[in-house]
Amino acid sequence: MSNRSTDTVFLLIKSLEKSEKRNFKLYVKRNSADTPLKVIQLFDALDKMSDYDEVALLNKNKNISKQQLSNLKAHLYKLVLSSLRLIKQEDNISLQLHEKMDFARILYNKGLYMQSLKVLDKMKEQARTFHQFTYLQQILFFEKKIESLYITRSMQDRAQQLADESIKVDEKISLISQLSNLSLLVYSWYIQHGVARNEQDEDYLRLFFQEHLPAETEPLGGFYELLYYYQSYGGMAFICQDFLKNYRYSQKLVDLFQGDEKMIEVETAHYIKGIHNLMTAHFYLWNDKKLEEEIGRLKKLTRHPAVRENDNHRIIAYQYLFTARLNLCFLRGEFKKGTDMVLFLEKLLRKFSIYLDTHRVWVFYYKIASMYFGNGDSGKAVEYLNRIINGKENLRTDLQCYSRLLHLIAHYEMGNFELLEYLIKSVYRFMGKMDNLSGVEEEIFRFLKQVFRLHPHELKPAFEKLLVRIKKFEGNRFETRAFHYLDVMSWLESKISHVPVQQIIQKKYLLKKNRNGIKPEML
Repeated sequence: MSNRSTDTVFLLIKSLEKSEKRNFKLYVKRNSADTPLKVIQLFDALDKMSDYDEVALLNKNKNISKQQLSNLKAHLYKLVLSSLRLIKQEDNISLQLHEKMDFARILYNKGLYMQSLKVLDKMKEQARTFHQFTYLQQILFFEKKIESLYITRSMQDRAQQLADESIKVDEKISLISQLSNLSLLVYSWYIQHGVARNEQDEDYLRLFFQEHLPAETEPLGGFYELLYYYQSYGGMAFICQDFLKNYRYSQKLVDLFQGDEKMIEVETAHYIKGIHNLMTAHFYLWNDKKLEEEIGRLKKLTRHPAVRENDNHRIIAYQYLFTARLNLCFLRGEFKKGTDMVLFLEKLLRKFSIYLDTHRVWVFYYKIASMYFGNGDSGKAVEYLNRIINGKENLRTDLQCYSRLLHLIAHYEMGNFELLEYLIKSVYRFMGKMDNLSGVEEEIFRFLKQVFRLHPHELKPAFEKLLVRIKKFEGNRFETRAFHYLDVMSWLESKISHVPVQQIIQKKYLLKKNRNGIKPEML
Protein backbone atom coordinates (compact mmCIF):
# COMPACT_ATOMS: atom_id res chain seq x y z
CA MET A 1 0.00 0.00 0.00
CA SER A 2 1.47 3.38 -0.98
CA ASN A 3 2.29 5.93 1.72
CA ARG A 4 0.54 9.09 0.69
CA SER A 5 1.51 12.53 1.90
CA THR A 6 0.45 13.60 5.37
CA ASP A 7 0.08 17.28 4.45
CA THR A 8 -3.18 18.27 6.13
CA VAL A 9 -4.52 20.63 3.44
CA PHE A 10 -3.69 18.16 0.66
CA LEU A 11 -5.42 15.30 2.48
CA LEU A 12 -8.51 17.42 3.16
CA ILE A 13 -8.84 18.42 -0.49
CA LYS A 14 -8.32 14.83 -1.65
CA SER A 15 -11.17 13.71 0.63
CA LEU A 16 -13.70 16.04 -1.07
CA GLU A 17 -16.46 14.85 -3.38
CA LYS A 18 -17.15 16.68 -6.68
CA SER A 19 -20.18 18.46 -5.20
CA GLU A 20 -18.11 19.59 -2.20
CA LYS A 21 -15.40 21.02 -4.47
CA ARG A 22 -18.00 22.90 -6.49
CA ASN A 23 -19.59 24.24 -3.31
CA PHE A 24 -16.20 25.40 -2.01
CA LYS A 25 -15.54 27.53 -5.09
CA LEU A 26 -19.02 29.07 -4.95
CA TYR A 27 -18.54 29.80 -1.26
CA VAL A 28 -15.15 31.50 -1.77
CA LYS A 29 -16.24 33.57 -4.78
CA ARG A 30 -19.43 34.62 -3.02
CA ASN A 31 -17.47 35.83 -0.01
CA SER A 32 -14.68 37.63 -1.85
CA ALA A 33 -14.51 40.18 -4.64
CA ASP A 34 -10.81 39.48 -5.21
CA THR A 35 -10.80 37.31 -8.33
CA PRO A 36 -8.90 35.35 -9.50
CA LEU A 37 -8.13 34.29 -5.94
CA LYS A 38 -4.84 32.74 -4.97
CA VAL A 39 -6.63 30.32 -2.65
CA ILE A 40 -8.59 28.90 -5.60
CA GLN A 41 -5.40 28.67 -7.62
CA LEU A 42 -3.75 26.79 -4.75
CA PHE A 43 -6.85 24.62 -4.32
CA ASP A 44 -6.81 23.63 -8.02
CA ALA A 45 -3.06 22.92 -7.93
CA LEU A 46 -3.39 20.64 -4.90
CA ASP A 47 -6.46 18.92 -6.35
CA LYS A 48 -4.53 17.97 -9.51
CA MET A 49 -1.61 16.43 -7.61
CA SER A 50 -1.53 12.68 -6.91
CA ASP A 51 1.06 13.18 -4.12
CA TYR A 52 2.03 16.35 -2.30
CA ASP A 53 5.23 17.89 -3.72
CA GLU A 54 5.94 21.43 -2.50
CA VAL A 55 8.79 22.08 -4.95
CA ALA A 56 6.67 21.11 -7.96
CA LEU A 57 3.76 23.13 -6.56
CA LEU A 58 5.83 26.34 -6.37
CA ASN A 59 7.45 25.77 -9.77
CA LYS A 60 4.06 25.47 -11.49
CA ASN A 61 2.52 28.45 -9.63
CA LYS A 62 5.06 31.27 -9.91
CA ASN A 63 2.76 33.93 -8.42
CA ILE A 64 2.72 32.01 -5.09
CA SER A 65 5.97 32.57 -3.20
CA LYS A 66 7.43 30.17 -0.69
CA GLN A 67 6.99 32.81 2.04
CA GLN A 68 3.27 33.08 1.25
CA LEU A 69 2.58 29.36 1.01
CA SER A 70 2.25 28.54 4.71
CA ASN A 71 -0.27 31.32 5.43
CA LEU A 72 -2.12 30.66 2.18
CA LYS A 73 -2.51 26.98 3.03
CA ALA A 74 -3.78 27.82 6.52
CA HIS A 75 -6.35 30.19 5.00
CA LEU A 76 -7.38 27.61 2.40
CA TYR A 77 -7.79 24.94 5.12
CA LYS A 78 -10.12 27.21 7.11
CA LEU A 79 -12.18 28.12 4.02
CA VAL A 80 -12.64 24.47 2.99
CA LEU A 81 -13.85 23.56 6.49
CA SER A 82 -16.18 26.56 6.56
CA SER A 83 -17.72 25.59 3.22
CA LEU A 84 -18.18 22.00 4.38
CA ARG A 85 -19.83 23.18 7.58
CA LEU A 86 -22.56 24.89 5.58
CA ILE A 87 -23.53 21.89 3.46
CA LYS A 88 -23.14 19.28 6.23
CA GLN A 89 -25.08 21.21 8.86
CA GLU A 90 -28.50 19.69 8.24
CA ASP A 91 -27.15 16.13 8.52
CA ASN A 92 -25.42 16.49 11.87
CA ILE A 93 -27.11 17.04 15.23
CA SER A 94 -23.87 18.44 16.74
CA LEU A 95 -23.58 21.11 14.03
CA GLN A 96 -27.26 22.00 14.43
CA LEU A 97 -26.85 22.47 18.18
CA HIS A 98 -23.67 24.48 17.64
CA GLU A 99 -25.53 26.80 15.27
CA LYS A 100 -28.35 27.34 17.77
CA MET A 101 -25.81 28.10 20.50
CA ASP A 102 -24.17 30.66 18.19
CA PHE A 103 -27.58 32.30 17.62
CA ALA A 104 -28.26 32.37 21.36
CA ARG A 105 -24.90 34.08 22.00
CA ILE A 106 -25.51 36.66 19.25
CA LEU A 107 -28.92 37.52 20.75
CA TYR A 108 -27.37 37.71 24.22
CA ASN A 109 -24.66 40.09 23.00
CA LYS A 110 -27.41 42.27 21.50
CA GLY A 111 -29.09 42.48 24.91
CA LEU A 112 -32.08 40.42 23.72
CA TYR A 113 -32.07 38.08 26.73
CA MET A 114 -35.59 36.70 26.43
CA GLN A 115 -35.01 35.81 22.77
CA SER A 116 -31.74 34.15 23.70
CA LEU A 117 -33.52 32.09 26.38
CA LYS A 118 -36.16 31.02 23.86
CA VAL A 119 -33.48 29.70 21.50
CA LEU A 120 -31.80 27.89 24.40
CA ASP A 121 -35.13 26.36 25.44
CA LYS A 122 -35.66 24.91 21.94
CA MET A 123 -32.07 23.75 21.89
CA LYS A 124 -32.56 22.04 25.26
CA GLU A 125 -35.52 20.05 23.93
CA GLN A 126 -33.52 18.92 20.89
CA ALA A 127 -30.51 17.97 23.04
CA ARG A 128 -32.71 15.83 25.32
CA THR A 129 -34.37 14.10 22.35
CA PHE A 130 -30.99 13.01 20.97
CA HIS A 131 -29.36 12.32 24.38
CA GLN A 132 -26.78 15.08 23.89
CA PHE A 133 -26.01 15.74 27.55
CA THR A 134 -22.75 17.65 27.05
CA TYR A 135 -24.70 20.21 25.00
CA LEU A 136 -27.41 20.22 27.66
CA GLN A 137 -24.72 21.09 30.19
CA GLN A 138 -23.59 24.05 28.04
CA ILE A 139 -27.18 25.24 27.66
CA LEU A 140 -27.81 25.13 31.42
CA PHE A 141 -24.52 26.95 32.06
CA PHE A 142 -25.56 29.73 29.67
CA GLU A 143 -29.08 29.91 31.13
CA LYS A 144 -27.63 30.28 34.64
CA LYS A 145 -25.35 33.04 33.40
CA ILE A 146 -28.27 35.01 31.96
CA GLU A 147 -30.43 34.50 35.06
CA SER A 148 -27.62 35.49 37.44
CA LEU A 149 -26.72 38.70 35.58
CA TYR A 150 -30.13 39.93 34.50
CA ILE A 151 -33.61 39.92 36.01
CA THR A 152 -35.60 38.16 33.30
CA ARG A 153 -38.61 37.27 35.49
CA SER A 154 -39.01 34.24 33.22
CA MET A 155 -40.58 32.11 35.97
CA GLN A 156 -40.74 31.58 39.73
CA ASP A 157 -38.21 29.25 41.38
CA ARG A 158 -36.11 29.47 38.21
CA ALA A 159 -32.83 29.32 40.15
CA GLN A 160 -33.77 26.13 41.99
CA GLN A 161 -34.99 24.46 38.81
CA LEU A 162 -31.75 25.25 36.94
CA ALA A 163 -29.65 24.06 39.89
CA ASP A 164 -31.56 20.75 40.08
CA GLU A 165 -31.32 20.23 36.31
CA SER A 166 -27.57 20.90 36.39
CA ILE A 167 -26.96 18.36 39.16
CA LYS A 168 -28.87 15.64 37.27
CA VAL A 169 -27.07 16.37 33.99
CA ASP A 170 -23.66 16.40 35.72
CA GLU A 171 -24.38 12.99 37.29
CA LYS A 172 -25.51 11.65 33.91
CA ILE A 173 -22.39 12.90 32.15
CA SER A 174 -20.15 11.50 34.90
CA LEU A 175 -21.67 8.01 34.52
CA ILE A 176 -21.44 8.13 30.72
CA SER A 177 -17.82 9.29 30.96
CA GLN A 178 -16.85 6.45 33.33
CA LEU A 179 -18.49 3.81 31.14
CA SER A 180 -16.97 5.21 27.94
CA ASN A 181 -13.55 5.20 29.65
CA LEU A 182 -14.03 1.54 30.56
CA SER A 183 -15.06 0.65 27.01
CA LEU A 184 -12.01 2.43 25.59
CA LEU A 185 -9.58 0.83 28.06
CA VAL A 186 -10.91 -2.67 27.31
CA TYR A 187 -10.55 -2.06 23.56
CA SER A 188 -7.06 -0.62 24.04
CA TRP A 189 -5.97 -3.77 25.93
CA TYR A 190 -7.24 -5.92 23.07
CA ILE A 191 -5.46 -3.86 20.39
CA GLN A 192 -2.22 -4.16 22.36
CA HIS A 193 -2.38 -7.82 23.43
CA GLY A 194 -5.22 -9.62 21.66
CA VAL A 195 -7.21 -12.22 23.61
CA ALA A 196 -6.43 -13.50 27.13
CA ARG A 197 -3.64 -16.08 26.94
CA ASN A 198 -4.01 -17.76 30.33
CA GLU A 199 -5.70 -17.56 33.71
CA GLN A 200 -3.27 -14.85 34.86
CA ASP A 201 -4.35 -12.61 31.97
CA GLU A 202 -7.99 -13.28 32.73
CA ASP A 203 -7.62 -12.62 36.47
CA TYR A 204 -5.79 -9.37 35.75
CA LEU A 205 -8.49 -8.30 33.27
CA ARG A 206 -11.35 -9.07 35.65
CA LEU A 207 -9.69 -7.09 38.44
CA PHE A 208 -8.93 -4.24 36.02
CA PHE A 209 -12.55 -4.28 34.79
CA GLN A 210 -14.03 -4.15 38.30
CA GLU A 211 -11.72 -1.30 39.32
CA HIS A 212 -12.91 0.86 36.42
CA LEU A 213 -16.59 -0.16 36.48
CA PRO A 214 -18.75 2.62 38.01
CA ALA A 215 -20.17 1.74 41.44
CA GLU A 216 -23.76 2.45 40.40
CA THR A 217 -24.66 0.85 37.06
CA GLU A 218 -28.05 -0.69 37.85
CA PRO A 219 -30.55 0.16 36.59
CA LEU A 220 -29.24 1.92 33.47
CA GLY A 221 -31.82 3.75 31.41
CA GLY A 222 -30.06 6.22 29.12
CA PHE A 223 -28.95 5.48 25.58
CA TYR A 224 -25.24 6.29 26.03
CA GLU A 225 -24.94 4.53 29.39
CA LEU A 226 -26.32 1.34 27.82
CA LEU A 227 -24.19 1.78 24.68
CA TYR A 228 -20.89 1.90 26.58
CA TYR A 229 -22.05 -0.71 29.12
CA TYR A 230 -22.78 -3.23 26.36
CA GLN A 231 -19.53 -2.35 24.58
CA SER A 232 -17.50 -2.87 27.77
CA TYR A 233 -19.02 -6.21 28.72
CA GLY A 234 -19.07 -7.46 25.12
CA GLY A 235 -15.41 -6.53 24.65
CA MET A 236 -14.43 -8.18 27.92
CA ALA A 237 -16.29 -11.38 26.94
CA PHE A 238 -14.50 -11.44 23.57
CA ILE A 239 -11.05 -11.03 25.14
CA CYS A 240 -11.85 -13.86 27.58
CA GLN A 241 -13.13 -15.91 24.61
CA ASP A 242 -16.62 -16.29 26.04
CA PHE A 243 -18.19 -15.98 22.59
CA LEU A 244 -21.75 -16.75 23.67
CA LYS A 245 -21.66 -13.91 26.20
CA ASN A 246 -20.02 -11.70 23.61
CA TYR A 247 -22.88 -12.50 21.23
CA ARG A 248 -25.52 -11.59 23.81
CA TYR A 249 -24.03 -8.15 24.54
CA SER A 250 -23.43 -7.46 20.85
CA GLN A 251 -27.07 -8.29 20.11
CA LYS A 252 -28.23 -6.03 22.97
CA LEU A 253 -26.24 -3.16 21.47
CA VAL A 254 -27.75 -3.61 18.00
CA ASP A 255 -31.22 -3.91 19.57
CA LEU A 256 -30.58 -0.64 21.45
CA PHE A 257 -30.29 1.17 18.11
CA GLN A 258 -33.25 -0.69 16.65
CA GLY A 259 -35.35 0.53 19.58
CA ASP A 260 -34.29 4.17 19.07
CA GLU A 261 -33.80 4.45 15.29
CA LYS A 262 -33.14 8.20 15.25
CA MET A 263 -29.85 7.44 17.04
CA ILE A 264 -28.66 5.41 14.03
CA GLU A 265 -28.07 8.71 12.21
CA VAL A 266 -26.54 10.36 15.30
CA GLU A 267 -24.15 7.53 16.22
CA THR A 268 -23.80 5.74 12.89
CA ALA A 269 -20.22 4.63 13.53
CA HIS A 270 -21.17 2.95 16.82
CA TYR A 271 -24.08 1.19 15.12
CA ILE A 272 -21.82 -0.10 12.33
CA LYS A 273 -19.30 -1.31 14.94
CA GLY A 274 -22.15 -3.01 16.82
CA ILE A 275 -23.19 -4.94 13.70
CA HIS A 276 -19.53 -5.84 13.12
CA ASN A 277 -19.21 -7.22 16.67
CA LEU A 278 -22.41 -9.21 16.20
CA MET A 279 -21.13 -10.66 12.91
CA THR A 280 -17.83 -11.57 14.59
CA ALA A 281 -19.72 -13.34 17.38
CA HIS A 282 -21.67 -15.39 14.82
CA PHE A 283 -18.39 -16.28 13.11
CA TYR A 284 -16.84 -17.64 16.31
CA LEU A 285 -20.06 -19.53 17.11
CA TRP A 286 -20.04 -21.15 13.64
CA ASN A 287 -23.45 -19.62 12.96
CA ASP A 288 -23.08 -18.97 9.22
CA LYS A 289 -26.79 -18.32 8.54
CA LYS A 290 -26.99 -15.56 11.16
CA LEU A 291 -23.69 -14.16 9.90
CA GLU A 292 -25.12 -14.03 6.38
CA GLU A 293 -28.23 -12.23 7.69
CA GLU A 294 -26.12 -9.57 9.42
CA ILE A 295 -24.01 -9.13 6.27
CA GLY A 296 -27.30 -8.38 4.50
CA ARG A 297 -28.21 -5.86 7.22
CA LEU A 298 -24.87 -4.06 6.90
CA LYS A 299 -25.03 -4.11 3.10
CA LYS A 300 -28.48 -2.48 3.28
CA LEU A 301 -27.11 0.11 5.73
CA THR A 302 -24.40 1.14 3.22
CA ARG A 303 -27.23 2.56 1.07
CA HIS A 304 -28.52 4.74 3.93
CA PRO A 305 -27.71 8.47 3.50
CA ALA A 306 -26.00 8.51 6.92
CA VAL A 307 -23.43 6.08 5.48
CA ARG A 308 -23.47 6.87 1.76
CA GLU A 309 -22.91 10.61 2.28
CA ASN A 310 -20.35 10.36 5.07
CA ASP A 311 -16.78 9.35 4.15
CA ASN A 312 -15.94 8.05 7.62
CA HIS A 313 -19.05 5.89 7.92
CA ARG A 314 -18.73 4.56 4.37
CA ILE A 315 -15.09 3.51 4.94
CA ILE A 316 -15.87 1.80 8.27
CA ALA A 317 -18.91 0.01 6.81
CA TYR A 318 -16.97 -1.41 3.85
CA GLN A 319 -14.10 -2.50 6.10
CA TYR A 320 -16.45 -4.54 8.25
CA LEU A 321 -18.55 -5.76 5.34
CA PHE A 322 -15.57 -7.36 3.60
CA THR A 323 -14.15 -8.69 6.87
CA ALA A 324 -17.45 -10.48 7.43
CA ARG A 325 -17.54 -11.81 3.86
CA LEU A 326 -14.05 -13.26 4.30
CA ASN A 327 -15.11 -14.79 7.62
CA LEU A 328 -18.09 -16.43 5.93
CA CYS A 329 -15.72 -17.94 3.35
CA PHE A 330 -13.58 -19.29 6.22
CA LEU A 331 -16.57 -20.92 7.90
CA ARG A 332 -17.66 -22.64 4.71
CA GLY A 333 -14.17 -23.49 3.48
CA GLU A 334 -14.74 -21.40 0.33
CA PHE A 335 -11.14 -20.23 -0.02
CA LYS A 336 -11.29 -19.80 -3.80
CA LYS A 337 -14.26 -17.48 -3.38
CA GLY A 338 -12.25 -15.56 -0.77
CA THR A 339 -9.20 -15.15 -3.02
CA ASP A 340 -11.46 -13.90 -5.81
CA MET A 341 -12.23 -10.88 -3.58
CA VAL A 342 -8.56 -9.95 -3.10
CA LEU A 343 -8.20 -7.78 -6.23
CA PHE A 344 -11.15 -5.62 -5.17
CA LEU A 345 -9.89 -5.53 -1.57
CA GLU A 346 -6.48 -4.31 -2.72
CA LYS A 347 -8.15 -1.48 -4.64
CA LEU A 348 -10.21 -0.65 -1.56
CA LEU A 349 -7.11 -0.60 0.67
CA ARG A 350 -5.27 1.68 -1.78
CA LYS A 351 -8.24 4.00 -2.17
CA PHE A 352 -8.74 4.40 1.58
CA SER A 353 -5.07 4.08 2.61
CA ILE A 354 -4.93 7.54 4.18
CA TYR A 355 -7.89 6.71 6.43
CA LEU A 356 -7.17 3.14 7.56
CA ASP A 357 -5.35 2.34 10.80
CA THR A 358 -2.54 -0.23 10.84
CA HIS A 359 -4.52 -2.70 12.95
CA ARG A 360 -7.38 -2.93 10.45
CA VAL A 361 -4.97 -3.27 7.50
CA TRP A 362 -3.08 -6.07 9.28
CA VAL A 363 -6.34 -7.95 9.93
CA PHE A 364 -7.10 -7.81 6.19
CA TYR A 365 -3.59 -8.97 5.31
CA TYR A 366 -3.81 -11.93 7.69
CA LYS A 367 -7.23 -12.97 6.40
CA ILE A 368 -6.07 -12.65 2.78
CA ALA A 369 -2.93 -14.70 3.56
CA SER A 370 -5.06 -17.38 5.22
CA MET A 371 -7.35 -17.46 2.18
CA TYR A 372 -4.42 -18.06 -0.16
CA PHE A 373 -2.96 -20.69 2.18
CA GLY A 374 -6.30 -22.51 2.35
CA ASN A 375 -6.54 -22.34 -1.43
CA GLY A 376 -3.12 -24.00 -1.79
CA ASP A 377 -1.11 -20.89 -2.78
CA SER A 378 1.52 -20.67 -0.03
CA GLY A 379 3.64 -18.21 -2.04
CA LYS A 380 0.90 -15.57 -2.07
CA ALA A 381 0.22 -16.27 1.61
CA VAL A 382 3.88 -15.51 2.43
CA GLU A 383 3.68 -12.27 0.43
CA TYR A 384 0.85 -10.92 2.60
CA LEU A 385 2.27 -12.27 5.86
CA ASN A 386 5.56 -10.46 5.19
CA ARG A 387 3.63 -7.16 5.22
CA ILE A 388 2.66 -7.82 8.84
CA ILE A 389 5.99 -9.34 9.93
CA ASN A 390 7.96 -6.40 8.50
CA GLY A 391 5.65 -3.83 10.14
CA LYS A 392 7.14 -1.61 12.82
CA GLU A 393 4.04 -0.98 14.94
CA ASN A 394 3.85 -2.58 18.38
CA LEU A 395 0.27 -3.83 18.46
CA ARG A 396 -1.75 -7.07 18.37
CA THR A 397 1.09 -9.30 19.52
CA ASP A 398 -1.17 -12.32 19.02
CA LEU A 399 -1.74 -11.42 15.37
CA GLN A 400 2.01 -10.90 14.87
CA CYS A 401 2.74 -14.27 16.46
CA TYR A 402 0.25 -16.15 14.31
CA SER A 403 1.44 -14.38 11.20
CA ARG A 404 4.91 -15.74 11.90
CA LEU A 405 3.55 -19.20 12.66
CA LEU A 406 1.54 -19.36 9.44
CA HIS A 407 4.61 -17.96 7.65
CA LEU A 408 6.63 -20.96 8.90
CA ILE A 409 4.01 -23.49 7.82
CA ALA A 410 3.69 -21.84 4.40
CA HIS A 411 7.48 -22.12 3.87
CA TYR A 412 7.29 -25.76 4.96
CA GLU A 413 4.57 -26.32 2.33
CA MET A 414 6.82 -24.70 -0.26
CA GLY A 415 9.73 -26.99 0.70
CA ASN A 416 12.02 -24.14 1.84
CA PHE A 417 13.73 -26.30 4.46
CA GLU A 418 17.02 -24.38 4.49
CA LEU A 419 15.20 -21.16 5.31
CA LEU A 420 12.90 -22.91 7.78
CA GLU A 421 15.59 -23.67 10.36
CA TYR A 422 16.53 -19.99 10.55
CA LEU A 423 12.90 -18.88 10.69
CA ILE A 424 12.04 -21.29 13.51
CA LYS A 425 14.77 -19.83 15.74
CA SER A 426 13.77 -16.28 14.87
CA VAL A 427 10.07 -16.85 15.50
CA TYR A 428 10.67 -18.81 18.68
CA ARG A 429 12.70 -15.89 20.06
CA PHE A 430 9.98 -13.44 19.03
CA MET A 431 7.18 -15.38 20.68
CA GLY A 432 9.23 -16.17 23.76
CA LYS A 433 10.04 -12.46 24.17
CA MET A 434 6.33 -11.68 23.95
CA ASP A 435 5.61 -14.32 26.62
CA ASN A 436 3.05 -15.60 24.18
CA LEU A 437 3.58 -19.34 23.74
CA SER A 438 0.51 -21.53 24.17
CA GLY A 439 0.43 -25.31 24.42
CA VAL A 440 -0.57 -25.68 20.76
CA GLU A 441 2.23 -23.38 19.65
CA GLU A 442 4.81 -25.29 21.70
CA GLU A 443 3.72 -28.55 20.05
CA ILE A 444 3.92 -27.04 16.55
CA PHE A 445 7.40 -25.62 17.17
CA ARG A 446 8.61 -28.91 18.60
CA PHE A 447 7.32 -30.63 15.47
CA LEU A 448 8.78 -28.11 13.01
CA LYS A 449 12.20 -28.32 14.65
CA GLN A 450 12.58 -31.96 13.66
CA VAL A 451 10.22 -32.43 10.69
CA PHE A 452 12.62 -31.33 7.95
CA ARG A 453 15.10 -33.98 9.12
CA LEU A 454 12.59 -36.79 8.66
CA HIS A 455 12.55 -39.16 5.71
CA PRO A 456 9.43 -39.01 3.48
CA HIS A 457 8.06 -42.32 4.84
CA GLU A 458 8.31 -40.93 8.43
CA LEU A 459 6.18 -37.85 7.75
CA LYS A 460 2.70 -39.35 7.99
CA PRO A 461 3.29 -40.98 11.42
CA ALA A 462 4.80 -37.68 12.64
CA PHE A 463 1.74 -35.74 11.48
CA GLU A 464 -0.55 -38.26 13.16
CA LYS A 465 1.32 -37.98 16.48
CA LEU A 466 1.18 -34.17 16.33
CA LEU A 467 -2.56 -34.26 15.65
CA VAL A 468 -3.13 -36.49 18.71
CA ARG A 469 -1.07 -34.14 20.91
CA ILE A 470 -2.90 -31.04 19.66
CA LYS A 471 -6.37 -32.56 20.06
CA LYS A 472 -5.91 -32.64 23.82
CA PHE A 473 -5.98 -28.81 23.79
CA GLU A 474 -9.23 -28.63 21.83
CA GLY A 475 -11.45 -28.15 24.90
CA ASN A 476 -9.13 -25.61 26.56
CA ARG A 477 -10.64 -22.15 26.06
CA PHE A 478 -7.21 -20.49 26.38
CA GLU A 479 -6.09 -22.47 23.34
CA THR A 480 -9.06 -21.53 21.16
CA ARG A 481 -7.14 -18.70 19.50
CA ALA A 482 -4.81 -21.28 17.92
CA PHE A 483 -7.79 -23.01 16.31
CA HIS A 484 -9.50 -19.75 15.29
CA TYR A 485 -6.44 -18.06 13.84
CA LEU A 486 -4.83 -21.03 12.15
CA ASP A 487 -7.01 -24.18 12.18
CA VAL A 488 -3.91 -26.31 12.62
CA MET A 489 -5.95 -29.48 12.97
CA SER A 490 -7.48 -29.13 9.50
CA TRP A 491 -4.00 -28.60 8.04
CA LEU A 492 -2.69 -31.74 9.77
CA GLU A 493 -5.69 -33.78 8.66
CA SER A 494 -5.07 -32.65 5.09
CA LYS A 495 -1.41 -33.76 5.30
CA ILE A 496 -2.39 -37.15 6.72
CA SER A 497 -5.20 -37.85 4.26
CA HIS A 498 -3.49 -36.15 1.28
CA VAL A 499 -6.63 -34.06 0.71
CA PRO A 500 -6.55 -30.26 0.19
CA VAL A 501 -7.20 -28.34 3.42
CA GLN A 502 -10.12 -26.60 1.69
CA GLN A 503 -11.95 -29.92 1.34
CA ILE A 504 -11.28 -30.83 5.00
CA ILE A 505 -12.79 -27.54 6.23
CA GLN A 506 -15.76 -27.84 3.87
CA LYS A 507 -16.46 -31.33 5.22
CA LYS A 508 -16.29 -30.05 8.82
CA TYR A 509 -18.62 -27.18 7.94
CA LEU A 510 -21.21 -29.56 6.51
CA LEU A 511 -20.99 -31.79 9.60
CA LYS A 512 -21.43 -28.82 11.95
CA LYS A 513 -24.29 -27.50 9.82
CA ASN A 514 -26.12 -30.84 9.96
CA ARG A 515 -25.66 -31.07 13.72
CA ASN A 516 -27.03 -27.53 14.27
CA GLY A 517 -24.22 -26.91 16.77
CA ILE A 518 -25.66 -23.70 18.29
CA LYS A 519 -29.24 -24.19 19.44
CA PRO A 520 -31.60 -21.20 19.06
CA GLU A 521 -32.45 -21.20 22.79
CA MET A 522 -28.74 -20.75 23.62
CA LEU A 523 -28.76 -17.48 21.72
